[in-house]
Amino acid sequence: MSDLTVGDVVAERTVHLTRESLVRYAGASGDFNPIHYRDDVAVSVGLPGVLAHGMLTMGLAVGTIAEWLGDTGRILEYGVRFTRPVVVDPETGADVSVVAKVGQLTDDVARIDLTVSHADTTVLGKAQVRVRVA
Repeated sequence: MSDLTVGDVVAERTVHLTRESLVRYAGASGDFNPIHYRDDVAVSVGLPGVLAHGMLTMGLAVGTIAEWLGDTGRILEYGVRFTRPVVVDPETGADVSVVAKVGQLTDDVARIDLTVSHADTTVLGKAQVRVRVA
């Protein structure tokens, strides 16, 4: 990791979510808010449809760097700003794409900037992970 340069893409992936993915995540997390599995409830509160859980999206994003990092214990800090929801279509699901790029380097810490998008729209703003590199 000592050969990192600002601007390097260190990892990228696209994760396909389905309604089944949301049900599985709800069971694992205990978050059974019906906006994550019922279209009628989501629409009744002004949403465009069933949404992926924010923490699911956040977890998928940071998980993108796990293989590159080798040891997730090197993560020092992680934060995001939720900017747009991921709407999961009942038929086609939703693809969430993540690109992880070196945003800043100091002697022993790198800031990795995550660009997280769905349907050509950024869904997590200022998604940044600080990792120990030395």
